[in-house]
Amino acid sequence: MTKYQASGGRGRTRVSLSAHYLGSSLVVCIYNENAHLGAVAVAEYDHEEKRASSSVITLCGHRDDEIAKKQAHIIARHTKQPVCVIAGVHIDDITKAEIAKILDEVDKLVLGLIDEISTAGQNS
Repeated sequence: MTKYQASGGRGRTRVSLSAHYLGSSLVVCIYNENAHLGAVAVAEYDHEEKRASSSVITLCGHRDDEIAKKQAHIIARHTKQPVCVIAGVHIDDITKAEIAKILDEVDKLVLGLIDEISTAGQNS
């Protein structure tokens, strides 16, 4: 996999994911039409302890840390590779239902990325 791009959702809850490798590390961006730098998470897999750990930095006034940290952790746990997730999703006057829909769409997009990485690894 050189570069991966996918989108999901409709209307205000449409989100996109792009990913590419930087050396052996994976860089993933999760965003919507109002893309910005909201939070950055880094995760890695500890092969001795057989677990992933993650850290997140959030810009002032942003709440993208929930997306960034959760998805970085999931991707590192499944791929066993270092990963950086940059998240920036903004919707004015967002509702709780829209937040739930966006989080659900992001989960689906990340599962699609993991499947793509797994398939690419099996074919190499």
